[in-house]
Amino acid sequence: MAHYLLHINGASLHVAAPSDETLLSVLRNRLDLTGAKYGCGEGQCGACTVLIDGVPTRSCLIPVSAVGGAKIVTIEGLGQDGQLTPVQQAFVEEGALQCGYCTSGMVLRATALLRETPQPGHEQIVHAMDGNLCRCGTYPRIVAAVQLAARLQARAVPPEGARR
Repeated sequence: MAHYLLHINGASLHVAAPSDETLLSVLRNRLDLTGAKYGCGEGQCGACTVLIDGVPTRSCLIPVSAVGGAKIVTIEGLGQDGQLTPVQQAFVEEGALQCGYCTSGMVLRATALLRETPQPGHEQIVHAMDGNLCRCGTYPRIVAAVQLAARLQARAVPPEGARR
């Protein structure tokens, strides 16, 4: 078994694992970070999505040996001091979660989208979220949540030159 230093949610964590063990397995089974879910195991559903250096990545496909120097963010690392992020808050307000299985992957994908494109249009949201599957079919509420999150984030950013 190899030893890895992983940078997850702002913390540096040591973990021993076989080099071909998936990041998803390490997160869930070795580090008890269970927000990323095992869905299809083939990178097709998005339930296992995490951010690696800000990029949404299917953790079921990537071996732990490939992420040693990367900054990894899981759903557990988004909120600060018990406060929800605008994306998380919007998902709650819009009822964009039902069974919750897809939610962490959806929230992380939406978070990355809004960092890249702070005010996306409807089609941009649909395109970006495509590939993250929702078993309950709440897609219209997910799109509405991303739109609301964009508005919430815009309100939270002070105008340029303003004091914080």
